[in-house]
Amino acid sequence: MDWITTVDHKKIGILYFAAGGLFFVIGGIEALLIRLQLMFPLGADGESWLLSGQTYNEIMTMHGTTMIFLAAMPLIFGLMNAVVPLQIGARDVAFPFLNSLGFWTFFFGGVLLNISWFTGTVPDIGWTAYAPLSGTEFSGTGSDYYAIGLQIAGIGTLVGGINFLVTIINMRAPGMTFMRMPLFTWTSFITSGIILFAFPALAVGLIYISFDRLFDANFFVTATGGNSVLWEHIFWIFGHPEVYILILPAFGAISEVLPTFARKRLFGYSSMVFATALIGFLSFMVWAHHMFTTGMGDIANALFGVATMLIAIPTGIKVFNWLFTIWGGKIRFTTAMLYATSFIPTFVMGGVTGVMLAIPPADFQFHDSYFVVAHFHYVIVGGIVLSLLAAVFYWWPKMFGRMLNETLGKWSFWLFFSGFHLTFFIQHFLGLWGMPRRVFTYLPNQGWDTANFVSTIGAFFMAAGVIVILINVIISIKGPKAPADPWDGRTLEWSIPSPSPEYNFKQLPLVRGLDAFWLEKMDGKKEMTPAEPLGPIHMPSPSILPFFMSLGLFIAGFGFMYRGYEFDSALINSLFGNDIIAILGLAITFVCMFLRSVYDDHGYHIEVEELQKEG
Repeated sequence: MDWITTVDHKKIGILYFAAGGLFFVIGGIEALLIRLQLMFPLGADGESWLLSGQTYNEIMTMHGTTMIFLAAMPLIFGLMNAVVPLQIGARDVAFPFLNSLGFWTFFFGGVLLNISWFTGTVPDIGWTAYAPLSGTEFSGTGSDYYAIGLQIAGIGTLVGGINFLVTIINMRAPGMTFMRMPLFTWTSFITSGIILFAFPALAVGLIYISFDRLFDANFFVTATGGNSVLWEHIFWIFGHPEVYILILPAFGAISEVLPTFARKRLFGYSSMVFATALIGFLSFMVWAHHMFTTGMGDIANALFGVATMLIAIPTGIKVFNWLFTIWGGKIRFTTAMLYATSFIPTFVMGGVTGVMLAIPPADFQFHDSYFVVAHFHYVIVGGIVLSLLAAVFYWWPKMFGRMLNETLGKWSFWLFFSGFHLTFFIQHFLGLWGMPRRVFTYLPNQGWDTANFVSTIGAFFMAAGVIVILINVIISIKGPKAPADPWDGRTLEWSIPSPSPEYNFKQLPLVRGLDAFWLEKMDGKKEMTPAEPLGPIHMPSPSILPFFMSLGLFIAGFGFMYRGYEFDSALINSLFGNDIIAILGLAITFVCMFLRSVYDDHGYHIEVEELQKEG
């Protein structure tokens, strides 16, 4: 009950980590099934050796959707919840109730999507859900699970982005100016701004799909006057900023890990901040590079190609600043540092192939080939996952108060890193040799057999690395307790005990410059200079309402998908038609909203005597 009702940002961060980790494992199993299917070509008897084409389409759709929306996003939000309020010297986020609601809507949306495995109607339209495949003519109820599940999950992301925008703007500690904020906080801030403008586009597109499917609208149905390419524009106006929603916090995490373990200040802090802001701005101007082959014309293709190449400039600034940060430093190769340093060349490889795909004539050749699959995974896995793993090993002691085992950590790194390159590097060549993406099998003797076999072996190395990480996490439960500052850190989160107390800071710290805690340590102090006298601390009350509001949306989603259901009671059918499940779910949500509006939550105080007793 404590975890279901919590509004504590640190506990919500752990909930995001647990849910994101669960979906990451599910998505990883789906990835292994994809690679197992492609390990061997079509048999001599003309039969696929493992999966049918329909099952493969379902697994491929769910793998992409799960990894992007249900694994990477919550892990990013888990980090933001666990770290950002501590880095800015705040006792909480701006809207704790909204923070809890954001988690539970994400979680129930993800559960709704994955329940499709048990109802036998799994989405089979690809993670991009292109029209007309997502229409009723070509797909069943699985597409409803996709559209409605992601709408519910997207509510959580949108309210989370708004929450962090307000938190970072309004709740910084005294002296924490914008240009003294750590880079992870800056990237979280820019990410939240992108979420504010990008996710409404996805919400509108998913509502359009739902209206097409449930109410016979004609947004994307060409035969009735709709336009299927309209969905591509709507999806990618969201979809490409989404890449930067994921990668910018990853950049921020790298920008925290490298200075700590190189024992040097981050090189070019100001240029890093402006590069981050420029990436966020340009991210909305490149979406149609996914659509060079749709016939937009030479001028549109050229403009979007140039804009895509421009975004490589601020990204390159970051890469050189990371290199100059570790240049000449006293480097400690902890597990976090190994993941962080391996991220740099890996992500550069993904960026270089991205610039290749930004050239429209070249993209006509690369498009829908395995070259694109390789590029995409070098950005998402080589960029986001490697940096997330660096962040996990770096901030784990602060989140849980326990140290992860460094030996197991380094084993996990070498297994995952080598497996990743073994899996995806060779896929560039598969694409250049003509293998199309999204195929469930292929004929033998086309020159693809050995490369696919090698790629699958690499996937199992990656899986072994993840298993070692899970073993490390389990062992850490009884591992050595973490000190407040195990890495000799530079930012405010390392100035308080591990794990952080409920109220974060007994007294709000006074920030005197960039790398605030490092400055205090250079002056011989072990704690931050307080900016206020010791006094009672006000904390928000836990609430069960976010859980039931999200549960109501979950029930309503089922109601919309199965509107044709008839009840045995003639009275119920006459009163509500066949919409009673949807009405019931929405009623639960609106009743919870009403209770929240009339219930005056005064919270509670932690008194001075209790703070003094805790030392």
